[in-house]
Amino acid sequence: MKKLTAYFIVGVISSLSTLGLSRIVGLPDTTLLKESDASPFKQEGTIGKLAPDAFVEAAKKSTQTVVHINTVIKAKKSKNTQNMNPFFQFFGGPLGSSPFDIPQQDQEGSGSGVIVSEDGYIVTNNHVVENADEIHVFLYNNREFTGKVVATDPSTDLAVVKIDGKNLKAVTFANSDEVQVGQWVLAVGNPFNLASTVTAGIVSAKTRNINILREKAGNLAIESFIQTDAAVNPGNSGGALVDLNGNLIGINAAIATPTGSYAGYSFAIPANLVKKVVKDIIDFGTVQRGFLGVSIREMDDELTKDLKLKDIEGTYVAEVNKGSAAEDGGLQRGDVILKVDGSVVNNTAGLQEHIARYRPGDKVNIEIYRDGQTINKILTLKSKDNKTTLLAKEENSGSSTLEKKLGITLEVLSSLEAKKMGISGGLKVSKITDGIIRQNTNMQEGFIITAINNQPLSKKEELEAVLSESNGSGILLEGKYPNQNGLRYYAFGY
Repeated sequence: MKKLTAYFIVGVISSLSTLGLSRIVGLPDTTLLKESDASPFKQEGTIGKLAPDAFVEAAKKSTQTVVHINTVIKAKKSKNTQNMNPFFQFFGGPLGSSPFDIPQQDQEGSGSGVIVSEDGYIVTNNHVVENADEIHVFLYNNREFTGKVVATDPSTDLAVVKIDGKNLKAVTFANSDEVQVGQWVLAVGNPFNLASTVTAGIVSAKTRNINILREKAGNLAIESFIQTDAAVNPGNSGGALVDLNGNLIGINAAIATPTGSYAGYSFAIPANLVKKVVKDIIDFGTVQRGFLGVSIREMDDELTKDLKLKDIEGTYVAEVNKGSAAEDGGLQRGDVILKVDGSVVNNTAGLQEHIARYRPGDKVNIEIYRDGQTINKILTLKSKDNKTTLLAKEENSGSSTLEKKLGITLEVLSSLEAKKMGISGGLKVSKITDGIIRQNTNMQEGFIITAINNQPLSKKEELEAVLSESNGSGILLEGKYPNQNGLRYYAFGY
């Protein structure tokens, strides 16, 4: 019988009660680093050679930069919607006191993080801090701080947390491109709440794609993990993978295991990608991600023979999107991308990771193989909307904090749309991501919210007002889907 191996996000396993919850709060009121300022990221040698006390020195340096993160999600009343009548409030008094209320307890989670600047910016995994109402950060010397999420990036499973600290020990970033399979590494974190635990192993593979982020990020997910056999367990998530100089080469994020605990296979997000995402979040409050604008596929033996390549190498361009950086730069269907700015890319994961390190407007040198020749193209990357401009801080999110907590993006219904549907107004749910709505209902994108708790609604402010006064009670959304008859109801605890 074939034995199945599952992939686990290790921070979530540390407290299953945190699964499926999300929260992103705004930027703290603090002076952010600018390009002209001294960078918070130090960079030194990468690999480190095995020598007497090599592990000791690397552990001593890195443990001072790794923190223990504990999260609390406050209990909220939820509704058993399986057999709920939308008019349940008539049978149990006001909303929040119906017979369908299900008592809940506060949910706690645990993970790790790495200090990236002396003034208190910390990188961790998105899944470690999702929807946390409270974040408690403990330094290696047991000093405790309250943390606040600056922003998250589900496509890389990274998040930045800020604490009010000064003169902290910040990690030194290594060049993860120079990491070699077989080199010694240390994993530093807090498995099973065992603070400042250090384990050793080697790099087992690079640019590993295990398809663990697609559920939340879809096709935008970037997985180009460093695989290691250093022991990583629940609670290590968000912690450091370092070389023998004690410098960061990756952020531990996941394990492959049939049991839920370490089984020899651990995965870390490469430091070069981490550095770019963190710097974007600190500087802009969001990730400024550049795109080539191509559909790609892995090279195989058949493609290699058809294209008359000597070896299986590069990444095949299956389609070029209209108006994209690739089209503007002269890439064509059938090209094979060999290098990005001189770095070899032999699979889709490696290509996606390299491009994700750039912002819209950045120029990259793409080396391609076409019709028996090697050609270099200079491309100006664009955003997913085919723009070369960067998002300003006030533009970095199309959703309010409330919408992020619910996990939806709302648009005010135009008067023309409302007239076509025969309603006076409403709010269109244009996008659903991880949050309260997805966790508690089967609402689909396109749903038009026309009332909340029996109060008609046509503005976001009206929705926010009701939710802000709910105090953990039940919420009933009323509305309809375009081109469908009849009203639909969705109930949940807030």
